[in-house]
Amino acid sequence: MEPTRLDPGYQDPRYAAAERPAPRTARPPLPVRPRSLPERHSVRAQVLAALRDALATGELEPGETYSAPALAERYGTSPTPVREAMQRLVSEGAVETVPNRGFRVAGHSARDAAELAEVRAALEVPAILRLARSVPPERWDELSPLAEATVTAASVGDRAAYAEADRGFHRALLTLTGNRQLVLVAEDLHRKSQTPAAQGTRPGTAQLLADALEHAALLDALRSGDLVAVERLATHHLGADPDRAEHGYR
Repeated sequence: MEPTRLDPGYQDPRYAAAERPAPRTARPPLPVRPRSLPERHSVRAQVLAALRDALATGELEPGETYSAPALAERYGTSPTPVREAMQRLVSEGAVETVPNRGFRVAGHSARDAAELAEVRAALEVPAILRLARSVPPERWDELSPLAEATVTAASVGDRAAYAEADRGFHRALLTLTGNRQLVLVAEDLHRKSQTPAAQGTRPGTAQLLADALEHAALLDALRSGDLVAVERLATHHLGADPDRAEHGYR
């Protein structure tokens, strides 16, 4: 006997097919990223780091023009990552593009150094004072290894290592504010202030070491909560005094 609509479980054959789930179709494979992208990014990052070291040490001299092919030969790579790294340095103000020739190393003047120091002090000193009022004394111990790293680099006269360690200390200090934009802007200004002076003067080992020791002195003042000392040390260290802003390694 054929089932009727009154029978339990009856299903009208006219709709049975429509209610069956559609067969699954294979999804198209996800696009595969070219393997060369990470490698190219890595090469560009390595070239950028090497160029920054060369700028900090004076290997690339202010006022001199360097071609991408010549630099590529020096670093054992193709000109493309060199050009990309140089464009990054152009955006940071460390070099300038010279049409049909390459890139000229920019050198700041005494006025440039003083202005950068003034802006950095206006930005960082109030932030450091706020931290001095709110951060527990024991938190400053976390920055001691970074301060020691600047002393280690300065004691052997390694300008490139000191420049990197110096940025690391200030970055960690301002990170405690929780303000990411402040950290980014301050580090950009810091890099610009580390550009060698146009006249070619660079700090010697003694000057680098004196600057590095100021990091530890600032931490001591922060631990003790001495706001007057914190403001004085931070302002002095950042070179807001024109006599302290010439070499630009803080």
